[in-house]
Amino acid sequence: MPKITFIEHTGTVHEVTGDAGSTVMEAAIRNAVPGIEAECGGALACATCHVYVREDWFEKTGGPSEMEEDMLDFAYEVRPTSRLSCQIKISDELDGLTVDIPERQG
Repeated sequence: MPKITFIEHTGTVHEVTGDAGSTVMEAAIRNAVPGIEAECGGALACATCHVYVREDWFEKTGGPSEMEEDMLDFAYEVRPTSRLSCQIKISDELDGLTVDIPERQG
């Protein structure tokens, strides 16, 4: 199971594992990671699972789709490596992925 590290804006670290084929958001919810609200449940209808992908991982996760970019318009403090964690599929290649959680969600 790939390991994913979530870092809260306060610096608190949460290391979790996720099933390949599921999403980074699902791994966060299953492990009660604070700051990932996921109000729409992963339906790409909100921006409450916003994360900052670390630059060294951004190429592996890929950039946002056009629909995801539209939803990111509702997120706070969007950065060039912003993604909605519901849109990042977990794979063995993402073992060790590190994402930062914004101070607040959209």
